Amino acid sequence: MFEHETVLKMESIEGLNIKPDGIYVDCTLGGAGHSEEIVKRLTTGHLYAFDQDDVALKHASERLAPYEDRVTFIKSNFVHLKDELLARGITQVDGVLFDLGVSSPQLDEAERGFSYNYDAPLDMRMDRSRELSAYHVVNEWPFGDLARIFFTYGEEKFSKQIARKIEQARAVKPIETTYELVELIKDAIPAPARRKGGHPAKRTFQAIRIAVNDELNVFDRAVQDAIDLLAIGGRICVITFHSLEDRICKQVFKERSQHPPLPPGLPVIPKEFEPELKLITRKPITAGDVELEDNRRARSAKLRVAEKQK
Repeated sequence: MFEHETVLKMESIEGLNIKPDGIYVDCTLGGAGHSEEIVKRLTTGHLYAFDQDDVALKHASERLAPYEDRVTFIKSNFVHLKDELLARGITQVDGVLFDLGVSSPQLDEAERGFSYNYDAPLDMRMDRSRELSAYHVVNEWPFGDLARIFFTYGEEKFSKQIARKIEQARAVKPIETTYELVELIKDAIPAPARRKGGHPAKRTFQAIRIAVNDELNVFDRAVQDAIDLLAIGGRICVITFHSLEDRICKQVFKERSQHPPLPPGLPVIPKEFEPELKLITRKPITAGDVELEDNRRARSAKLRVAEKQK
């Protein structure tokens, strides 16, 4: 079930510019496809791999067993990147990788409740020890909050109609499964709109998943911390899967690769005012035709790479 979990694998590994003796971080271990490619290239170097999913960690530890002396698994959300590395005596790293979104195993495990293609209890927690689940969001959040996340996180233009349909249904009985929710979403969206733009529940499910796992706020904090941790010449690679994540990444990279305000006409920019980051990719790298044919989930993937200059 882990066969196609890694998107833009070789492009991101190349972007990291791996040194055999370097220290690297995979913030999104998942099926360990990226991690395996990193540890293969290490000799005296080391990889720290983060994931909050016990299933992913178990599988990855088996897959990476031949390289166990080169990898440390950390069961934690990557928002704790700095603290977890500091606890292990690591203050600088040579590269950080983020492969955002839900891994294929999570989507393919029906009982996790991530997918609108399987009937399952509403869950969507990447860390199953957390209390907040999709069930709580759908059944307990007020109409205004539901409409807001559907519009903001899912870019769903029928957000109010869907939120109202959910509000009416849960007044009768709790909404318990993914298929119950899918039917409510379909009922809320006009028939002509349901026939185009992919599955009608896609945007709403994405929004609920982001809200349950606080994905955007977590990523914004973590990408800033990752840049702070980079040694001079170290690189950060970020693979995003929807416009909201990509917008955060693009904005952070832009802010930290620009000069601060300087007096007009300054003949030479002082070294201390040089930007912190250099953009390796001015435009994001996207999946090629071969990968798109093999893995439809790669269609929306974008890779951005930046290098620490000071």
